[in-house]
Amino acid sequence: MANQQTQSVADKHTKLAKELQDVKLYIDGKFVDAEDNGTFENISPFTNETMNNIASGQAADIDKAVKAAHKAFKGEWGRMKQSERLDYVYKIGDLIEEHVEEIALLEALDTGLPLSQTKKQVSRSANNFRFYADTVKSQMYGETYQVDDEFINYTVRTPVGVAGLITPWNAPFMLETWKIAPALATGNTVVLKPAEWSPLTANRMAEIIDQAGLPDGVFNIVHGFGETAGDALVKHKDVKLISFTGETTTGSTIMKNGADTLKRFSMELGGKSPIIVFPDADLDRALDAATWGVFSFNGERCTANSRLYLHEDIAEDFVAKLKQRVENIRVGDPLDESTQVGPLIKTEHYENVKSYIEIAKEEGCEVVSGHIPEELSRGNYVAPTMLLNAENDMRVVQEEIFGPVIAVMTFKDEEEVIEKANDVEYGLAGYVWTNDIKRGHRVAHAVESGMLWVNAQNVRDLRTPFGGSKNSGIGREGGYYAFEFYTEQKIIHVAIGDHHIPQFGI
Repeated sequence: MANQQTQSVADKHTKLAKELQDVKLYIDGKFVDAEDNGTFENISPFTNETMNNIASGQAADIDKAVKAAHKAFKGEWGRMKQSERLDYVYKIGDLIEEHVEEIALLEALDTGLPLSQTKKQVSRSANNFRFYADTVKSQMYGETYQVDDEFINYTVRTPVGVAGLITPWNAPFMLETWKIAPALATGNTVVLKPAEWSPLTANRMAEIIDQAGLPDGVFNIVHGFGETAGDALVKHKDVKLISFTGETTTGSTIMKNGADTLKRFSMELGGKSPIIVFPDADLDRALDAATWGVFSFNGERCTANSRLYLHEDIAEDFVAKLKQRVENIRVGDPLDESTQVGPLIKTEHYENVKSYIEIAKEEGCEVVSGHIPEELSRGNYVAPTMLLNAENDMRVVQEEIFGPVIAVMTFKDEEEVIEKANDVEYGLAGYVWTNDIKRGHRVAHAVESGMLWVNAQNVRDLRTPFGGSKNSGIGREGGYYAFEFYTEQKIIHVAIGDHHIPQFGI
């Protein structure tokens, strides 16, 4: 019976994969092959079989896309009235909403993320476009500075030019919209280089934008590898902005390679975020948040609370309950709505996460893992895992694992846990659970991170700045904070009186 079930689930994935068409590049309003006709295989995380072939862009394709984007910026898109431009942005959001079910299925098929979670992500993606259209209308304005009866000085914001957007493979569709929406709404044109491991929904985005009727060249996608397509995008002289989400070492390399052309960078990089639970917290809610925060999205999330610090007075009971949760998490087919954890996106990543679990054993941790059903053996499955008896100097505590793995530690007092929380290279997010609101504020101020939640899971408000400190990033996006990156601020000085001008040579 188990073998029949295994076969039927695998057959479902194989059948869906066979319905997929090969993916082309999208350049200057057309779907085209790569200049050298190169392709690469897109592999299913559930069956590890080839699903379809993806056009593999090279420097020549990037150059073609950038030229198209530059022409559109200097032409129709650049001359377009803001209201007309924003109508296109609203339309993209509407079209995404019409296709939520389809896009969510593609995302689950491509990444292994559970379908119940990809549906929510895609729905949020539609709102990203509407939000940024609204924000540009209501908040992208200048300021005036009057100087007596001599001058009026005022600022205006203008788009920068061609924006190079390099996006990751975890929650790819939603994270692409976080960048595409503000870039287009503020008047820039776009060349997107999506992660090569998750091309399906990026291609669907191109189809939606094509359907929305944007002028040719405004939006372009070049699929390919970071070492070729990504590198060419970063180095291209006509690309003025690079927004990158991904691994910290890659971010550093991108900044080095773009330095010669003085690009503007926005970097959202790795994380190793702490969740700190004090004994006076609502422990049931803290347990919910800790479990969701590291095991949702298959643990492949930059803001995951992968370091759990428990006050020693509550640690034993909290760990016992967390063990129960880990054992009960539903690991399964990502296309099944009841699945809570699916397969990791790629065999290479699966092997990397598994290697960290072995390192944890070598470092002296007790490893507690959930169960993976036999019928899932073909997929890249890592069961939800707890690392007990962890210490702050261990590699599994210091390095980003990016999988469903949580390291558990204890602390005695506030001062100790702040020191431990800050003793990593990263500083993306943090979470504090306590009913002492003064302590909540103190710890939130003291933890070195770009974002901190008190008595809350990771709930994103699009109006707020998103980004990290330390090795977790540079710059902020979100809300009107995105204007600092996606627009140029110009100051205009107007004389309204006859101010003094020194007279030379008289």
